[in-house]
Amino acid sequence: MMAENSTRVLMIGDVIGDAGVAAAAGRLRALADETGAALVVVNGENAAGGFGLTRETADKLFAAGADAITSGNHIWEKKGAAELLDGDPRILRPANYPALAPGRGLYELEKGGRRWAVLNLQGREGMSPIDNPFDRADELLAAVEPGRLVVVDFHAESFAEKEALGLYLDGRVSVFAGTHTHVQTADERILPKGAGYLGDLGMSGPEDSVIGVRVDVCIRRNLSQMPLKMESADGPSRLRGAVFELGADGRCLSIRRVVA
Repeated sequence: MMAENSTRVLMIGDVIGDAGVAAAAGRLRALADETGAALVVVNGENAAGGFGLTRETADKLFAAGADAITSGNHIWEKKGAAELLDGDPRILRPANYPALAPGRGLYELEKGGRRWAVLNLQGREGMSPIDNPFDRADELLAAVEPGRLVVVDFHAESFAEKEALGLYLDGRVSVFAGTHTHVQTADERILPKGAGYLGDLGMSGPEDSVIGVRVDVCIRRNLSQMPLKMESADGPSRLRGAVFELGADGRCLSIRRVVA
């Protein structure tokens, strides 16, 4: 049962390779309908062969039901990434890349009778030392039209950094979800000022894998310490993410992790 005048957001964690895209194509729309989601946000930075995003894979995710595609550090891997990011406002790269980087990190839209802003940021602890996500979030949120429900995908390695930024933005955003580790966490909670928080949405991809990568390759890498090419796995896949229910005032009422 949904609370009166509430709305729901479905966020899907890192889609991995062809198997992950196929899982999204087969199950995402039904999952959105089942959960009553008004907005669907999918992280697609690994959708094209395990690294990066192409026009073809982006179109498959949109056809499957995604309203916005977020990303992270692997978004640059495929040829044509700059043109893709510059040409489609629904496809985001982390907003705290330097200004000369192509694309954008904020997408504003209207859907399900509500006004939304989807914000994509990337962490720096254990990752590339790009611009400060705290400062960049301040700049972008100051420019967001009042009354929009803000949904954040923070693509980061460090859970300390994720919690710190989530609490820093609490009261200014409705949803704060982490991506990047490919492991769905059980730390969902509603922060003191009403933002819904989950440390990582998890991986949407092949079950028989090591965080989406072929098992044999990962074992050989560990046994040999050789820089063997990481290849996305195939086989039966599942979608992972979470549903956030938001009240009329934008505060999170509930969070439910999903596996489909």
